[in-house]
Order: sequence, then structure tokens, then C-alpha cells
Amino acid sequence: MEALLTGILDSQAASTISMTQFLLAGGAALLLGLVIAFTYMYNTRYTKSYVVTLAMLPAIICVIIMMVNGSIGTGIAVAGTFSLVRFRSVPGTAKEICALFLAMASGLITGTGYLGIAAVFTAVMCMAFVILNRLDLGAKRNSGRYKTFRVMVPEDLDYTGVFEDVFREYTSSCELVQVRTTNMGSMFRLTYDIVLKDPAKEKELIDKIRCRNGNLEINVSRQETAATEL
Repeated sequence: MEALLTGILDSQAASTISMTQFLLAGGAALLLGLVIAFTYMYNTRYTKSYVVTLAMLPAIICVIIMMVNGSIGTGIAVAGTFSLVRFRSVPGTAKEICALFLAMASGLITGTGYLGIAAVFTAVMCMAFVILNRLDLGAKRNSGRYKTFRVMVPEDLDYTGVFEDVFREYTSSCELVQVRTTNMGSMFRLTYDIVLKDPAKEKELIDKIRCRNGNLEINVSRQETAATEL
């Protein structure tokens, strides 16, 4: 157990790293990166570029940490360099960000020489990732109740409260979140975020709204939690 917790660089801190140590740490980081990448692919939507990034990131972080090797000046230079790099142009989901942090943490631990700790840490976190995905922790079992209604109404119809009694009958919560003119200003598009009392009565709700808006277009979609996930 003590050997597992001992780093391969402990005896030569802030000194020259041998080629054997470099290859050993780099190879371990690559292996752990592959483990993380394959774990992320399990029961998760992914892209090829993201999986390759997860596989390579621990090795990259490992090499950077090994090159710093106790040097404060080098560490400040590395921090300055990373601050100039824009990694992603599109915000990722919480799960993607978590996987990136896991890959970076594995690379950091490997780069400091604690290969045993890195292996145990990666194995435990990957098992937790698979188990939590399998259990669907946090999944909304009643997600079918959350809907977004987009209703077209003619411009001569006073839309203020026109559907209030209908929504009160079929929903437990209703909020008008957007009003937009369309068709050269001859119609309004009203957007409501609602919570249905009974998802099975969705068609009844649509039919009653059609009677109020002159049988114009009605669009029903799943309610988005936010513009970006986190």
C-alpha cells in the first residue's frame, strides 16, 4: 500500500526527469485518458473530437506538470500561456465539463508522479460515472408535464387573459414568457411555459385553445430548462 502512494518523482523533486520516468508517466496518462474516454462513451451522446480530446488531455496535462517540476517561474509562464488559449467556442454541458475536469485531474496526479493514486482515482470516478448514468440520477420522471406552447392569435384579439381560464383548468402553472408580432404585424405569436396537470389531456387543451384563436397555428414542444446546461 505504501508503494502505491509513493510518487516516482519523490526522490528527485525539482531535478532532472529521466527518460524512463517521462515515458512511464506519459504512458500511464495516455492509458488513463483512454479509460476516461471509453467510460464517457458509455450510454452518452458524444462526438469523435470530444472523445479524442478526453483521451489526449491527461497526457498533455501530465507533460506540462512534469516540465514545471517545482519551478515557480515555469509555473507562472505556463499559467500565462493557458490564459491566452480559448479551448471551446461553444459552452458545454455539465457532463462534458465534468469529464474534462476528470481528465485534467488524472493528468495532474500522473504528472506529479503518483501513478498508483491516479489509477485508483480514475477507476473510482469512472465506476461512479457509469453507475450514476445507469441509475439515471436526476432524470425527470414527470418531464412530459413541462411544455412550451406557441399560439398564433390575430391582431384584433386582445390576448391579455384570453386563455387564462383554459390554462387554469389544465395546468398547475402557466407563464406568458414572450409576445412577438409576425406575418407583417397582422398576428401575434404568444409563448407560454406551462406545467400540465395531466399529460394525457394535452389534446383537449389544444382543442380548446384552437376555439379561442380562430384555429390558427399552435406549436407544442418540450420545455427547455435553460439556454445552456450547467
